[in-house]
Amino acid sequence: MKKQAFAAAFLAGALVLSSCGASNAIKGAGIGAGAGALIGAGIGRVAGNTAIGAAIGGVIGGTAGTLIGKKMDKQKKELEKDVKDAKIESINDGQAIRVTFDSGILFATSSSSLSAASQTTLRKFAANLAEHSQTDLLIVGHTDNTGNDRINDPLSYNRAESVRNFLAGQGIASSRIKVEGKGSHEPVADNSTAAGRRENRRVEVYILPSKDMVKAAQDGTLK
Repeated sequence: MKKQAFAAAFLAGALVLSSCGASNAIKGAGIGAGAGALIGAGIGRVAGNTAIGAAIGGVIGGTAGTLIGKKMDKQKKELEKDVKDAKIESINDGQAIRVTFDSGILFATSSSSLSAASQTTLRKFAANLAEHSQTDLLIVGHTDNTGNDRINDPLSYNRAESVRNFLAGQGIASSRIKVEGKGSHEPVADNSTAAGRRENRRVEVYILPSKDMVKAAQDGTLK
């Protein structure tokens, strides 16, 4: 039941965001209740730490929300320019970013070792993250439903862990990063088709306001 309620809230939020052309900064000024807050609460529970929970579990409104939205707007535009092999989306009323990598780009079949080609993209991603050091990261690995949970659950986690380790090797502090493996339990497409299974094989990186960013926004000092 909770999953259904969260899915409904997510859909409602997506419709709201897609129906207007407002920037993240404008959206950020009016949040704090409704579907956006429910979406944030769901991601906050997944994240499971206080820094992420403060920003995502209870969406920031008012001037602080505007500042965070503006900051995320800037980072999203930079990512769209520099990280071509990923889907870049605003979520949580513009106060967070989801970067989705196709697992086929990052890994060979059934492997959690990053391909040489993917490392160029991830270096550019890491450079962006280094420029925006006031954010936290949640990396979530997903598989399709081919095979079984005994294989897919650890594979999804190990792939997310590989991304974390690579980013850490590029100078991104491990303390900023949390990792989750969801196996095949959270599909975004139909697993009965090849195209759907490919879409489900993915690594999502959530870029989230850290506790320090939230405080700076509330103090009016976030630049």
